[in-house]
Formats: sequence, C-alpha cells, structure tokens
Amino acid sequence: MIEVVIGVCVAVLGLCALGLVVRMTIGPTVLDRALTFDMIVSITIIGLALYGAIRREVDTLPMLLVLTLLGFVGSVSIARFIDPRDVDDEEAPS
Repeated sequence: MIEVVIGVCVAVLGLCALGLVVRMTIGPTVLDRALTFDMIVSITIIGLALYGAIRREVDTLPMLLVLTLLGFVGSVSIARFIDPRDVDDEEAPS
C-alpha cells in the first residue's frame, strides 16, 4: 500500500515539474520565470525530503537546508534587482 502512495507522490511531483518547465519556457515576463524557478526548487526540496523519508536517512538534511537557502536567496535577489518598468502589469487606474 505504501508503494502506491509513494508512486502517486512521485507522479504528482513529476507532473508539476513538467508543467513548471513548460510555464518557464512560455512565461512572458521575468517574474513568471522567477516564480517558476522558485517552485521548481520547492518541488526538488519536496522530492528530496520524500526520498529521505522513504530511505529513513538523515543525510539529506544538509542538502535540504542548502536548497532552501538557495531558493530564498534567489527569490530575494530577483525581487531586489528587478526593474518595475519591466513588469507587464495592467495599467492601474489613476
């Protein structure tokens, strides 16, 4: 029974990652691509945590911490250095 649950989790993570890669490819703005990169990092973290839970290993914990830090620093740096004029938002009524 647990093998079925693991298989479903892996399949859902794979489908989400595939959808995010497609979204990153067709994303019209830099913010779309930054968000999909952040989500891909999150899916990688979830997959690594699932692997560690299945194998009952704690060796994956440092990798989880590094990936979490990478995702956070990447998101903050993109948010910090993005030019607001490059964002294609709808015009706000004045």
